[in-house]
Amino acid sequence: MPHTAASESPSPSGRAGEILLLGLFCLLWSSAFAPAKIALVDCPPLLLLAVRFLAAAGLCLWLGRLRGEGALPGGRAMAALVLLGLLNNAIYLGLSWSGMRTVSSGFAAVLISANPLLTAAIAGPVLGERMTWGKATGLLLGLAGVALVLRSRLGDGLEDGAGTLLVVGGLLSLVAGTIAFNRLAPKTVGPWTGNGIQLLGAGLALLPVALMIEDAGAIRPTLPLVLTLLWMVFGVSVGGYYLWFRILDRNSATAASSLHFLMPPLGLGFGWLIAGEGVPAGDLIGILPITLGIALVTRQARNARP
Repeated sequence: MPHTAASESPSPSGRAGEILLLGLFCLLWSSAFAPAKIALVDCPPLLLLAVRFLAAAGLCLWLGRLRGEGALPGGRAMAALVLLGLLNNAIYLGLSWSGMRTVSSGFAAVLISANPLLTAAIAGPVLGERMTWGKATGLLLGLAGVALVLRSRLGDGLEDGAGTLLVVGGLLSLVAGTIAFNRLAPKTVGPWTGNGIQLLGAGLALLPVALMIEDAGAIRPTLPLVLTLLWMVFGVSVGGYYLWFRILDRNSATAASSLHFLMPPLGLGFGWLIAGEGVPAGDLIGILPITLGIALVTRQARNARP
């Protein structure tokens, strides 16, 4: 997967394409939480994820072959992709979806949106990314917005503590995956093949765990389960993750992960629209500093490119 685009000044058409990528990614990524909440009614989380990952892996590997991306990598490249699949798929979603059995999808989206702050703190010493005052201000504004939404959600004691801890564990895995991608992602593997290997590794890792700790007899093949599974395979696992890794190719780790600050308003909106979850007034107040934080972080990160 090439990593040369970030070193060039984008043309107007290139910047327009970048904006389109960001917009599509934000919609696809944030749309995964509410359908997952619906699907979990009829299927245990790890079994659902294992099926999703294996189906999406087959599609991605087929598309990679169709596009002439070459043979599967071996050795260190294969090991790196499997590790990324575990961090960015199996552990992140395995923990967060298990947590969503007892917390709302909007609340989970808010917790996951804290990814940029943790990534920015680690990206400096690990990746050598410079923390400017503008970037720090943007991150703090985003954090303040997230805190407002969290206060609104936790104030009435509506969310489960154990479920919250599981989602936080998923967040930490996603942060590690974001950093690891910038350090380990093979540059010679095509995007569809690379994504397919990551999904395949995640699915194969989750399947035996799911069969050991979850009851396959609890699966109910309802229409909502089938429709949400199809969306998560085609829309999120194939489309969303491909866009995410393409964005990481064009941006620094901090700038790319700052997109997660869009997840509170979008995640809450999808939760209200699809899952029928309430949106307290305090949630809406937090949207303004979140938006300002995104603008500052992404602008500072773009200006800091070599």
